[in-house]
Amino acid sequence: MTTRTDRKLLALAAAADRRLADPLAGFVDLAGVREAVEDLTKAFAPLGRVQHTVAVKACGLAPLLRFLGDLGVDAEVASPGETALAEAAGVRGERLVLDSPAKTTAELAHALAEGTAVNADNFQELARLDRLVGATPPRSVLGLRINPQVGAGRIGDTSTATAASKFGIPLRDNGNRALLLEAFARRPWLTRLHVHVGSQGCPPGLMAEGVAAVHELAEEINAEAGYRQVTSLDLGGGLPVNFASEDQGPTYADYVATLLARVPALADGRYSFVTEFGRSLLAKNGFLVSTVEYTKTAGGRPIAVTHAGAQVAARTVLQPEHWPLRLGAFDAAGRPKTGPAVPQDIAGPLCFAGDLLARERPLPLLEPGDLVVAHDTGAYYFGAHYAYNTMPRPAVHGFTVSGEDVEFTPIRRAQSVAELVADAGGEFVGVLPAA
Repeated sequence: MTTRTDRKLLALAAAADRRLADPLAGFVDLAGVREAVEDLTKAFAPLGRVQHTVAVKACGLAPLLRFLGDLGVDAEVASPGETALAEAAGVRGERLVLDSPAKTTAELAHALAEGTAVNADNFQELARLDRLVGATPPRSVLGLRINPQVGAGRIGDTSTATAASKFGIPLRDNGNRALLLEAFARRPWLTRLHVHVGSQGCPPGLMAEGVAAVHELAEEINAEAGYRQVTSLDLGGGLPVNFASEDQGPTYADYVATLLARVPALADGRYSFVTEFGRSLLAKNGFLVSTVEYTKTAGGRPIAVTHAGAQVAARTVLQPEHWPLRLGAFDAAGRPKTGPAVPQDIAGPLCFAGDLLARERPLPLLEPGDLVVAHDTGAYYFGAHYAYNTMPRPAVHGFTVSGEDVEFTPIRRAQSVAELVADAGGEFVGVLPAA
């Protein structure tokens, strides 16, 4: 069996030969995704009944959602666009979980009509659900998102269980615990609790503390009700990824062991569970490849100008201290470059000085026509496009490896210039009077 690294090297050589990365493209290792799903499913088996979903925000590509759906992974959505994308991929109804702090009445009505699970974010949203549900028991599983207020991880922007987080009902604020007990007592159709502590930068131990707080609340609600009203816990996602090497970092098995050490009762069969992983499923199984267009030296520092910048890697460019990427240097044939490591800037194509994938990164000296690989970009980097300078979204290719042969499957074609013009209001040219 080939390793992920072996498959990547074979795919790079084949992509270079077919000029698929001229000037920029993303690649997804389909065997790696399959392996990640197998690891996830096996790790959570001790918890019994588990619905695994993928966070659509991490992989907004319909063919990839269909691929994951065929592997038994459902979808967590957080906007009308994500819902439409998942439904277009054939993942809909009870296979969807709707999370968002700003759901409209129309979104909620659509979810209830489809039988989509909903995690209400606040008491006001719960009042909207009262009106929509009425006297008829809903088809959808309905729950409440709880902010356990267990604190922040290493990255503030991705920590969602702080004291003042915008997400969920803050559990420790004065009076909220009593209000939550009352909310469930009044609504027998409310049967789920949801928690999500954060994503990158939040260690498994912190995530487990959030789950423990929600499990304790579920037990209290059920004791007050006198029966098992809360029957499922949505554990969220957010397992961090190791961006420093090819190693995965915390595994799903590590996380489940941490959960069970903190809350052994999770394995007693009294609850079913939902997970919402994204980055940990996909990041290591994708990479971006860009051609080096030009090289120069400024102030004695070599600079390689590529086509991969903030439009595909906004977090890395704008917050490099939190989101550094491993970069690889390859020649035009897709072979790893050799030679002494020279500190050099890897620049993107956008018109601001900070558009750099890396500063003074030691790599073999790059030349025009070489390829730069941004590793671990299978989650978020393909889907979170930044439209500065009206840059097109790049093509994305899935690949499979058999022996020395590589087969590419288009997942998304590159955005055309005509589509860029249409997105910029091209159909309305001439409607604004000059005087």
